Amino acid sequence: MSNVADTKLYDILGVPPGASVNDLKKAYRKLAKEYHPDKNPNAGDKFKEISFAYEVLSNSDKRVLYDRYGEKGLAGEGSGGSGMDDIFSHIFGGNLFGFMGGQNRSRNGRRRGEDMMHPLKVSLEDLYNGKTTKLQLSKNVLCSSCNGQGGKTGAVQKCSACRGRGVRVMIRQLAPGMVQQMQSVCSDCNGEGEVINEKDRCKKCEGSKVIKEVKILEVHVDKGMKHGQRITFSGEADQAPGVEPGDIVLVLQEQDHEVFQRDGNDLNMTHKIGLVEALWGFQLTFKHLDARQIVVKYPAGKVIEPGSVRVVKGEGMPQYRNPFEKGDLYIKFDVLFPENNWIDPEKLTELEDLLPSRPEAPIIADETEEVDLQDYENTRGSSGGLRREAYNDSSDDESSQHGPGVQCAHQ
Repeated sequence: MSNVADTKLYDILGVPPGASVNDLKKAYRKLAKEYHPDKNPNAGDKFKEISFAYEVLSNSDKRVLYDRYGEKGLAGEGSGGSGMDDIFSHIFGGNLFGFMGGQNRSRNGRRRGEDMMHPLKVSLEDLYNGKTTKLQLSKNVLCSSCNGQGGKTGAVQKCSACRGRGVRVMIRQLAPGMVQQMQSVCSDCNGEGEVINEKDRCKKCEGSKVIKEVKILEVHVDKGMKHGQRITFSGEADQAPGVEPGDIVLVLQEQDHEVFQRDGNDLNMTHKIGLVEALWGFQLTFKHLDARQIVVKYPAGKVIEPGSVRVVKGEGMPQYRNPFEKGDLYIKFDVLFPENNWIDPEKLTELEDLLPSRPEAPIIADETEEVDLQDYENTRGSSGGLRREAYNDSSDDESSQHGPGVQCAHQ
């Protein structure tokens, strides 16, 4: 049974000495939100007092010592205890950084490291045929000499200057009733929250706990994968003490192809043919993405119109995880017409006899006017543009001459 030699920590939280764990949690949650530095920058010391009080009273062993001997009883126990990170984990379901939108915890409760993202350039041939490649990268791994401790067993001590937090909060009075709170990285531990004597540091990692290691990953690009698709290597990111490594994530970056354009599981290509081929048939040969020579025969008499599209079934991209099923290949035809005066006028009559007959000529009335049809070049220096500029100039002149009179009329 406790004697409660000191009630200071209970008073800070505003609860009686016999308060339950649930009462402590509610009180701390309310005060932490009210005095958090993000919401109340001038309450840094108050927030630390509240956090320390809850850290002690929420721990059954420390609470017994405090109830019997007061704060002096905590001296031998080490009031650093679980620290700010564990307080927020217990109250808010995540660590201090998670509460403020930072790192996450893994399923087993350990803090999880960040994922490493790497782009992986692949050709359209790689995505069509599949590919296995090796990727070399450098990452941090726990030092094998000190098992990630940074030195001999027991050599790592919590920094007394910042109480293991890695930062110091300083309050400076600017004027009566006006103070400024500043937070800076602890110079004693360089923000690590721990200190190691120089003589006890690990010779291999020099106290940093991790070393650089070259890692070779074997990457399998499956048939039918797409641009932006991700390949994940779980737990292969940087290692750190007390942290579950994140993932290495490779993001596929499809390169442009000189012949084919991909559209989902389909392929598109453009082929130029002459007027004779468009009218009398043709034979098209091209190299596919798997190096096969493909021959497309189009019979005479079936006309290819300019800009028309034809399809070759089953010659598109393989489906992801179902590579025996493929999309289609769409071929767009650009028909190249001959240049002006490419044939003698006498032979044009012979050619016209072979082509479909002209439509009957319209009846021309007496009041009609005949005009010339000229080549059109869509340039900014056209006569229409000049006419518009001339119109604008005359309008400006007119407005400059008559503007004052119009202005007076409105006034």
